[in-house]
Amino acid sequence: MVSARVVRRVSVLTAIVAILLGIPAQAGAAPRPTSGVDEPTCRPSAAHPRPVVLVHGTWSNPTKTWEKLAPALRDQGYCVYTISYGKRETASLQNLLDLFGGDSIRESARMLGKFVDTVLTETGAAQVDIVGHSQGAVVARQYMKFDGGTTPSNPAANKVNTLVSLAGTNHGTSFNRNQFIGAVGEMLGIPVVRLAALAVGPSYVEQMIGSPFMNALNAGGDTQPGVRYVVVGTRDDNMVTPQERTFLTAGPGASVRNLWVQDGCPTAQVDHMQMTSDPRAIGIVLGALDPTWARTHPAPCP
Repeated sequence: MVSARVVRRVSVLTAIVAILLGIPAQAGAAPRPTSGVDEPTCRPSAAHPRPVVLVHGTWSNPTKTWEKLAPALRDQGYCVYTISYGKRETASLQNLLDLFGGDSIRESARMLGKFVDTVLTETGAAQVDIVGHSQGAVVARQYMKFDGGTTPSNPAANKVNTLVSLAGTNHGTSFNRNQFIGAVGEMLGIPVVRLAALAVGPSYVEQMIGSPFMNALNAGGDTQPGVRYVVVGTRDDNMVTPQERTFLTAGPGASVRNLWVQDGCPTAQVDHMQMTSDPRAIGIVLGALDPTWARTHPAPCP
């Protein structure tokens, strides 16, 4: 049985990690429903035949992440669904702060797969489109590669048509020098990796450059046949560093469009978290999901 002293020490350590990593206050807060979103009775229209599944990132939640984008999609006539994932598993000694997006990315991808199956069953659609922010893009790619989201031998059977990656940690990140600081700590005998997993869950370390998870995800190529990828990065990103590591390379049977949110609008200032709420970023997402709409609705430039 764990003593009260050990529990107090763990609580202090996790609190310190939370402060050092700058975890937002809403990271463990319960999501609130958004009107017109996550409706089991929604039926896709002929104009927008695929439901859109929104996948938040590390230490966020769907309410905060999608408070601007979800209504914008709904107002355009899409069926919109948001998933909450990555909370602490029962009896687990990881993610003791019980944060959204803290669990292992492999487990989160399996959860996403079950969620997509539910959406397809409820709506009667054959495929979904996914918009993933930060870790959310990686969770989606893991699901598509390893958990049934795509069928490489028969791309027509894919469950995912389009993935829009917003500041995705697709090729790992140094987390704005945090990886270097952690490496120094490990050399000094401080178990930084174990402490991070204990406090905030394994996904934080899994997203670092060169992690075993990242190496496995990207082995053999970045993409899956039959999927259209639109990958949006920002030059102001303070979480995906270096920022270019968000971009993907198209493999056989896939298409990839990589772009900066500043392309065509060099004055745009959009940081990592603003990629889901900035008007220009939202315009880019709407155009990515419906290229026909994009021809007459260019993304606004401040």
